[in-house]
Amino acid sequence: MSSHQIQSFADALKQSADHFHGLQQSGRKMIGYFCTYTPIEIIHAAGFIPVRLRGGPGTVEKAYSHVPDFICPYLKRCMENATDGRYDFLSGLVQGYTCDAACGVVNIFGDVVDLELIHAVPLPYADGEAARRYFHGVITTLADKLNAMDGRFSNEALQRSIALYEKIYGIIDQLYQQRLDGDLSIDAGDLQTIMDAGDVLTPEDYLRMLETLKKPPSEHGPQAIDGCPVIISGSLIESSVIFNLIASAGGRVVADDLCTGWRRAYPDYGHSEDPVDRLFYRHCTRRPCPSRSLAVDRSRVLTDLAARSGAKGVVFMVQKFCTPHLADYPILSDELKAHGLPSLLLEIDETWQTGEQLNNRLESFFDMIAASTAEKLS
Repeated sequence: MSSHQIQSFADALKQSADHFHGLQQSGRKMIGYFCTYTPIEIIHAAGFIPVRLRGGPGTVEKAYSHVPDFICPYLKRCMENATDGRYDFLSGLVQGYTCDAACGVVNIFGDVVDLELIHAVPLPYADGEAARRYFHGVITTLADKLNAMDGRFSNEALQRSIALYEKIYGIIDQLYQQRLDGDLSIDAGDLQTIMDAGDVLTPEDYLRMLETLKKPPSEHGPQAIDGCPVIISGSLIESSVIFNLIASAGGRVVADDLCTGWRRAYPDYGHSEDPVDRLFYRHCTRRPCPSRSLAVDRSRVLTDLAARSGAKGVVFMVQKFCTPHLADYPILSDELKAHGLPSLLLEIDETWQTGEQLNNRLESFFDMIAASTAEKLS
């Protein structure tokens, strides 16, 4: 995988504002969303372009007229961008129900951005027959609202959209599997750049770019790479500086449990003939999110990833005031410790500035793991 290929994804992120306004001028409508639980396949099937809103590193000033300080940096930065007019290309906002902060921001987003549609999707927590019927009703309501703004949703269009995203997630899953097997030639920051580009590209363009990355597994087996192997877990990371910091401190990310990382691409859509049932299957079998599941369920995922990847510990990179993730940490830490996996909790604010303190804590963490490993081998 060449640096030129990676650069094309980085360029897509840098040029996203011009890209969005070009699409708008061509008559395309874009629907924003915050959380990856949002059923973007429905948005696409209705003829719109789903765009995951990016907060990005920076300061927060104007947003405090609308939101308190004690919500996550991502949502504060999104509100700051909204007050600065940076989302003026949007025609609507749709949010799948997850954390309370995101759903609260949906309720005030219209105060600062003039949109045709603002809609929260109340997703079920269960997976039984009653939940399936409820999910169908929720999707019908969303489709009707999209069609009311000149959408053209149909089951046939949804089948095509699912087929498109299935190809996208299939390639992404292959990349993450290759990293898990030690057979990926790019670092964690580059892989996250590839993922993030999907936020700002049409799915058709994104798929074309991803297809240039496909390659068969290496015949030479896993690569010998330096660094303490760790899993990184959290909500979203919008700056590759975090991955660079881990690497410079002596770590190596071999797997992740990030909502904008591997968790976003997993699992598949199942095999039902009904496209809405396929969405329901994927919704119910996703890797657990702390705002919708128990901490013990996440601990099972993390210990399984560690066993498969050879990770020696877990770094939790959590945004300040992210209540669901912070509330999970004590239980996760204890569960991981019981399986011989140490963990480290790091909090980051909206500036995404790391500083010497974070570097020192990471270095100490990796040194501790190295010492423990050496002691076990002696």
